[in-house]
Amino acid sequence: MNFPPEVEERLRSEPIMWMTTVTPAGRPQPSPIWFLWRGADILMFSKANTARLTNIGANPHVSLNLDGDGRGGAIVVIEGTALIDRDHPPAEALPGYVEKYQTFLDDYGWTASSFSIDYPVPILIQPKRLRAW
Repeated sequence: MNFPPEVEERLRSEPIMWMTTVTPAGRPQPSPIWFLWRGADILMFSKANTARLTNIGANPHVSLNLDGDGRGGAIVVIEGTALIDRDHPPAEALPGYVEKYQTFLDDYGWTASSFSIDYPVPILIQPKRLRAW
C-alpha cells in the first residue's frame, strides 16, 4: 500500500501511535504503542498474556492512529490486520527499532535486551486502508 510522503515521514518519525483492538465482547480497546514502520507493514511488540493478544486472536482487525495537530489536521488513521508472529526476531535484534527508541529505553532504565524480555511478542500489522487529512 502506498502512502503519501508526509504520512510515510510521520510513520518513520512519530514515537507513539494508538492501536485499537476489539474485545471478544465487541468493545474497542485503544492503547498507545511503540512501533516501527517498515514500508509495507508496522511492527510492534507486546507483553505476553495481555488483553491485546486475546483481542487480536479473536479479531485481527485493528485501527492505528497518529495524534493530530490539535486543530483537527494532520490526522492519520490506518485500518489493518494484525498477526501475532512469535517466530519474528526480538526487538533487540532490530537496529532500527532500538535506534528509534533508545532515548525512551534510557529514560526508563531499560536495555534493548530487557525490553525484549518484557515485550517478547511481535505483532505485524498489514495496512489495508489509509485515511489522512
